[in-house]
Amino acid sequence: MSRRPFDPRLLRRVPGARRQLGLLGVLGVVAAGLVIAQATTLAIVLAEAAGGHLDRAALAGFLASVAGRAALLWAQGTLAARTAATVKATLRADLLAAVDRRGPAWLSGQRGGQLATLAGRGLDALDAYFTGYLPQLVLSITVPLAVLARLFLADWSSALVIAATLPLVPIFGALLGWQAQAATERQWRRLALLGGHFLDMLRGLPTLHLFGRAPAQVAVVRRMADRHRRATMRTLRIAFLSALVLELVATLSVALVAVPIGLRLLGGGLALQTALLVLLLAPEAFLPLRAAGSQFHASQEGLTALDEALTLLGPEPPAGSTAARAPAAPAVVRTGDPGGRDGEYPPTPGGHSGHGGHGGHGGHDEIRFESVTVEYQRGIALREVTLTIRPGERIAVVGPSGAGKSTLLNLLLGFVTPSSGRITVGGTDLATLDLAGWRRQLAWVPQRAHLFGTSLADNIRLGAPDAPIGAVRDAVRAADLTEVVADLPDGLDTRLGERGHGLSSGQRQRVALARAFLRDAPIVLLDEPTARLDAGSEAAVLAATRRLVAGRTALLVAHRPTLLAEADRVFRVEDGRVTEQEPVAALPREVVA
Repeated sequence: MSRRPFDPRLLRRVPGARRQLGLLGVLGVVAAGLVIAQATTLAIVLAEAAGGHLDRAALAGFLASVAGRAALLWAQGTLAARTAATVKATLRADLLAAVDRRGPAWLSGQRGGQLATLAGRGLDALDAYFTGYLPQLVLSITVPLAVLARLFLADWSSALVIAATLPLVPIFGALLGWQAQAATERQWRRLALLGGHFLDMLRGLPTLHLFGRAPAQVAVVRRMADRHRRATMRTLRIAFLSALVLELVATLSVALVAVPIGLRLLGGGLALQTALLVLLLAPEAFLPLRAAGSQFHASQEGLTALDEALTLLGPEPPAGSTAARAPAAPAVVRTGDPGGRDGEYPPTPGGHSGHGGHGGHGGHDEIRFESVTVEYQRGIALREVTLTIRPGERIAVVGPSGAGKSTLLNLLLGFVTPSSGRITVGGTDLATLDLAGWRRQLAWVPQRAHLFGTSLADNIRLGAPDAPIGAVRDAVRAADLTEVVADLPDGLDTRLGERGHGLSSGQRQRVALARAFLRDAPIVLLDEPTARLDAGSEAAVLAATRRLVAGRTALLVAHRPTLLAEADRVFRVEDGRVTEQEPVAALPREVVA
């Protein structure tokens, strides 16, 4: 984590906060002036009152400075709150955009739970940083400088004492801050681990109940929560200790000024007004530093979350990682849309607009894998893969689980980029194409289709949101969903439960096929669409799959021989290497087991 109280990466990531932070600095300068004005006028009023006179002008100035400080405090709080809201909204949007840009593979491991915790509780902790610590940090610079300048004009010896003791506060604060920083980082790691594990447990709750392991996982969460509680208490102990130390240092420093001032005043070597001014300004010099020190610990969780967010949003991993590269913005071509309106769509391979529902069949250029290697942290998934997919060709990919079959699909989807080698479409490197435009040429049917908690029609329209209801009904018929829709209470308007609750596995898979039919893309990617289905559901899905791949380029990941009958060529993936097999009719059953 950055040890700086302010991370300059924030201004680059959130340009909208620059003006607000600049205004916060201006208010800090104004606040320093008001502190000097308040102390000066109060010293005049008290000195004159001791002589039996009332300086009305000084009294009015004192009241005005007090009112000004109150108004300034309100303005600082309002501006800091708006800055916090701007930063949190921008970072949350950037995190979601990063997930969309880098693809699902970026969320592998514990990053999903980490992002969920960071985007929620983590960024909310920035409120204490922006509304508490940052304004005091500004004041801890402007006010001491202004106080020292005023005291040098009034009584240079007192100014020297304050100048010598003032650095003790940040020095002791830094020494304790390092300990607090380490404790806060441990606390944050505990919280991120707890959030990720809890999210994973909720996703697998049906399985845990089925195997009777839910109580054991509840105990695990309780232990993790207890470890987080202990880490939080350790952080709080350091915060309370630092507050005590800072108060003690500041009090002793003020005493070193006050005692000589009292002795000189009694000896007649100092005017009353000057003595009062020094005694009023000395605590003001230390107050912002003490307040910043106490607010620092309250803002540590937010600072840790900010550093985590800025690190995640930093430069993307180079080619070869599981994050997809963000492509350069393509040129824009004009094309007519199905509604008769002219719109702008990025050019895509084969000259098609890639607009959902109008991609055409087989309308793309040749796809080539040229010595493609994909390496993950856990090992090499694919090694020196070279193959060609011609337009209209249906290719089946077989091999044992974990051999790298799904990685082939993820390469074409743009979820993974090669560690070496390249993929070309019509001779153009896929990494240089507009990724969104390329994906409009694809229809994807995964092993487990994700359905959302909305209507069945909207779930089918996922790849073609503007498709008319007639086209949706055609896709339903093509996917053999007609009877399923007829049995639903509101037909296509029936709202599905989370993850498609209410539909069977086979029905959910046919909804995924209906999405592909409606998208009508020239290239179809199917990742074992018949996995975990019973015989009846498998037959329905196979019949729909045959209709879907007819006339299209298709890449099918398959375990079962029935799906291989639709393939023109068969490739086997094993130990990361891809080899072409004999025609499907000659394949023994154990080859695809």
